[in-house]
Amino acid sequence: MTPQQFNTDLLAFLTAATTPFHAVVALVGRLEAAGFARLPPEGDWNLQPGQRCYLTRNDSSLLAFTVGSESAPETGMRMVGAHTDSPCLMVKPSPEKQRSGYFQLGVEVYGGVLLNPWFDRDLSLAGRVSFAAGASRLHTALVDFRRPLAVIPSLAIHLDREANQSRSVNPQTDILPILALQADSAVPDFRSLLRQRLLEEHPDCAAERVLDYELCFYDSQPAALVGLRQEFIASARLDNLLSCFTGLQALLQADGRQSCMLVCNDHEEVGSQSTSGAQGPLLLSTLRRIAGTEERLGQLVQNSMMISADNAHGIHPNYADKHDDNHGPRLNAGPVIKVNANQRYATNAETAGLYRLLAAQEEVPVQTFVVRSDMGCGSTIGPITAGGTGIRTLDIGVPTFAMHSIRELAGSEDACNLGRVLRRFYNHPGSLTPA
Repeated sequence: MTPQQFNTDLLAFLTAATTPFHAVVALVGRLEAAGFARLPPEGDWNLQPGQRCYLTRNDSSLLAFTVGSESAPETGMRMVGAHTDSPCLMVKPSPEKQRSGYFQLGVEVYGGVLLNPWFDRDLSLAGRVSFAAGASRLHTALVDFRRPLAVIPSLAIHLDREANQSRSVNPQTDILPILALQADSAVPDFRSLLRQRLLEEHPDCAAERVLDYELCFYDSQPAALVGLRQEFIASARLDNLLSCFTGLQALLQADGRQSCMLVCNDHEEVGSQSTSGAQGPLLLSTLRRIAGTEERLGQLVQNSMMISADNAHGIHPNYADKHDDNHGPRLNAGPVIKVNANQRYATNAETAGLYRLLAAQEEVPVQTFVVRSDMGCGSTIGPITAGGTGIRTLDIGVPTFAMHSIRELAGSEDACNLGRVLRRFYNHPGSLTPA
């Protein structure tokens, strides 16, 4: 796949994957087209060399793996981890608001959202809906309005003269999206509006009433290449759907000799403690079934390695002093090894060293990020996975601007380069442990 083809498919994926649920659907479609089969969570897997399998959890997390021709416990599982969720504004359970003649929806902030960029954007709405179709049967389906549906207008500068000096956003009162004019006193029933959308997207669902939902607003502007020479990718949800897609492409190109796995967890942005998050049982329970016995699971853990791929902070030319002098990654200058002495990242000399060897073989440049010593450091699924499973882990990511904004920016060469190294990692022969 050429870099141009890679980016074309990446942009299509980013635009389609408007929620974690839609991201999993997009990933599953590509996996099934490549011959991967869904595993029944309750059945006997009876895995054989050459099988290509996947399973999902909560419709928002995905785990895909190939059974290599060589024994997984003896040679290890080559694993890449990422997450499907992104900071956003989620609709509250009883959201209807009528203020000053406008119909609005109450929202709750999900994750560490950079709130100011959400103003004056064309917003749409997507997610999962549970509904009744008959007296006793619960059904779920995904919805996505796929058109500008709402907006959060800024307050004019004339009414807030200090906006450019000290603007703050109250998440309870300032960010309610406007959906419509509402002249009369009757507030629309949001669940009825959702039912109409359900029937439009799923005409055969026979939805009688909406029971509940998990819905988020998103920027309706599609992902795009920008810059004089199209050297940047601008999109919502680059953190961390870019890594999900890159890991998927590498897995699809694995040669099948080694056992390889892609883990895409939900709920990373809110701590990962859920049934579908990295602190949940999905990964370890799957490894246990692959290994077959506790003794072989111990072998598998000892011989395996995970690359946790999650975006890194690129050095912003307008705020260069926010970076350590020697650790300011540039866009399109290579993927970034993320290091933190206090274990906010799981990288150690062994895992970083292996990555550098693989990158050199692919002639891909490598950068390093260490947060300033006087600033706090974020974290990833890397330390959670390492601590929960005992698997050696590396934290790495593509340098990015405006992380956790409604629209982020990355280099148009970096994701493809990361994908090349991840493919090399999946195909790395023999042991992953140092001699």
